[in-house]
Parts: sequence; structure tokens; C-alpha cells
Amino acid sequence: MKAMYTAASGMDAQAFRIDAIANNLANADTTGFKKTQVDFADLMYASIGQQPTGAGSTIQVPGLEIGSGVAPSSTLKIFQQGALSNTSGPLDVAITGNGFLPVQTASGETRYTRDGSFRVASDGSICTAQGYKLLPTMTVPTNAVSVTIGLDGTVEATGADGSASSLGQIQLANFVNPAGLASQGSNLYAETGASGTATLGAPGTSGLGELRQGYLEMSNVEVVAELVDLIMAQRTYELNSKVIRAGDRVLQAATALMS
Repeated sequence: MKAMYTAASGMDAQAFRIDAIANNLANADTTGFKKTQVDFADLMYASIGQQPTGAGSTIQVPGLEIGSGVAPSSTLKIFQQGALSNTSGPLDVAITGNGFLPVQTASGETRYTRDGSFRVASDGSICTAQGYKLLPTMTVPTNAVSVTIGLDGTVEATGADGSASSLGQIQLANFVNPAGLASQGSNLYAETGASGTATLGAPGTSGLGELRQGYLEMSNVEVVAELVDLIMAQRTYELNSKVIRAGDRVLQAATALMS
């Protein structure tokens, strides 16, 4: 009975949706996290006969069609701005607007993040909490007592004697299609063919956002909205399971009639 297989595809689709919701909720407090949206598409249709029409009718109508169910078609990152949290951290920066912070992994590859919780490494370089170096690399002097990061990404260090020195300027990366970036974990994204090549620029220029020192961008997951989606997914899953049970009863009745 086709309805049972169709309903089973609906259960698989909703299970996938629940997995995505679970990941969103688990990262509700992850700095710079962007929620995932799941899109669905209906499956192949089968033609099971000609649509009946009245005698002498000239109306052309499609034949009888029956669908095969549903399947997840794509997952989409929603890069909506998250709320800013005041941490007063001297190297914490939040992006207000478009853009990603380029960082270098241990293998030398370039990745991109919205997590601006930076630290000073043992060699004086500015890096993420996971140890990924900010690009372009900057070295904080050992005698620095404070670091200032401007809206345009300029970084200055003030020494113990009150002298200021420029360390460089933070660059932001932008993409034609940010939703095409591949999630790598550890708050990192990788460039793909779908995202397009990264375009670097100074914060506040060419449509890029500005930086806010002492702030972090929080996750853009709306817990209440995710809970509503979770309830809907659960109810849809249950309805599809009822279709399978109904189909099973129909088959049992048909078997009993033929026995």
C-alpha cells in the first residue's frame, strides 16, 4: 500500500527536522551561532491512469497522479544578526552587520567565523578561544597594558609608558551567498563554490559591518520559535505514524476478506 511508504517518508523528514531543531536549541548560547532551517520537497509522482472526463468533453486535464512523499531538500543557515552581549573583554569584538572574521587553522587553511572572542597566544598573536590565529596576524607587545579596537578594525596597543603603537587593521570577509558556506564546527565556516570567493575589506566599507570592542554577538536562535517548530514536527510525525497504522488495518481487512 503506497500510503504506508509515503507516510514513512514523512516520518523520516520530520525526524530530520527534529535533528536540526535539536542542534539549534543546543547552540542557543553559542557565540556567533546561526540557526539552521530545513527545506523540504515532494518526491516523484506516479501516473496511475487517465483522468475521466464527460462524453464529448474537449477539456484537457492531467492524468491521475499520486505522490511518493517528501524528503529534505536542503539545509539553510540563517545569517540574521544576533543580539550583542557586553562582556567588557578587551579583545572581544562583535560584528554589527555583514561580514566574517578570517582565521587560520592549525593546518594553515583559512576559515571564517562570527565568533569574536579573541585571546592573546603565548607568542603574542591574537587568536580565537580554540587557538585559531586572526588574519591578518597581529602581535601584541609584551609590555602592552591595553588594546584598543576601533569601529573600522584598527588595532592599537598602549604600553606601560603610555605610548601607543599600531598593530594593524582587522579585515572582514564577505560572500555573494553566505548561505552557501559549509559549517565546519568550532564556530567556523569554509568557503565553497556555492558561497563564492571571499572578498576582504575594512569594517564599515563596501557593505561590511562595523566592529564593537567589548561585545560578543550571541546566537540568533529564538528558543520560543524553535519550541513551536519542535511541537509541530512532533505532531506531524505522529500523524504520519497514524497513517501507517491506518494502512495496516486496511490491509488486514483486505486480507481477511480474501481468506
